[in-house]
Amino acid sequence: MTLQHVDMLFQFIAFLFAISVHESAHAWTANLRGDPTARMLGRVSLNPIKHIDPIGTVALPLIAMLTHFPVIGWAKPTPVDPRNFKNPVWDDILTAVAGPISNFIVATAATICLGLICVVAPNGRLIVRGALSGYALGNSALVPASLLLFAFLEINVLLAVFNLIPVPPLDGSHVIRHFLSDEVRRVYDMLGIFGLMALVFFGGNLLMGLIRPFLSFYIAILMRI
Repeated sequence: MTLQHVDMLFQFIAFLFAISVHESAHAWTANLRGDPTARMLGRVSLNPIKHIDPIGTVALPLIAMLTHFPVIGWAKPTPVDPRNFKNPVWDDILTAVAGPISNFIVATAATICLGLICVVAPNGRLIVRGALSGYALGNSALVPASLLLFAFLEINVLLAVFNLIPVPPLDGSHVIRHFLSDEVRRVYDMLGIFGLMALVFFGGNLLMGLIRPFLSFYIAILMRI
C-alpha cells in the first residue's frame, strides 16, 4: 500500500468520524432543546452506519478522493421537528450550527494532539511538519498517527465550513431562512438542491477559497510550535 493509498484511507476514516460527530451534535442539541425525534431514532451515535447516505457518504467522497479533490459529502439528514422546540426559531438555529461547531471542536482537538507530538516526541516537529506536507518522515509509529490526525483536522474544517454555506439544505441556510418571507423561503428551499449540486460540482475554487483561511489558521499554530 502506497502513501497515497494510506492517505486516502485516513481521509475516508476521518470523514466517517466527522459526519458521525456532526449528525450526533444535531441530534443531541435538538433533544436538549425539546425535540427527541432524532434521539429516539438512535441518531445520537458515533456509529457511522446510523448516518450513512449512499450518495453523500459513500459515492461522492470516493469520487473526490479518486480525482484528488478534497473529501466532501454529507450524511443522512438528522430528522428534526421544530414544533417540539420551545423557541422554534432560536432552537432551530442552535441545532443547525451545533454540527459545524462540533467539527471545529474535533479539528481543535486534533491540532492539540499534533502540537503535543511536536513538543514531546523525539523529532516530533519534523514528523508533524511532514504530515502537514503529506510526506511520511521516518519509521516511527507517530508518522501514521500524525497523518491520521492531520486528516481529522483537515476533513473536520472542510465539513464545518462547507455546512455553514447558506445554501439549502446545508446548516447555514437554517440561519438565513428564518429572516425571509414565506414566499421567498419556499423558493429558497426549492432551489436549494440545485445550488448545492452546482456548489459541489462547479464551485471548487469558491469552496477552497472559503476553507483555506480556516485550515491555514490551524496549520499556522502548528508551524509556530
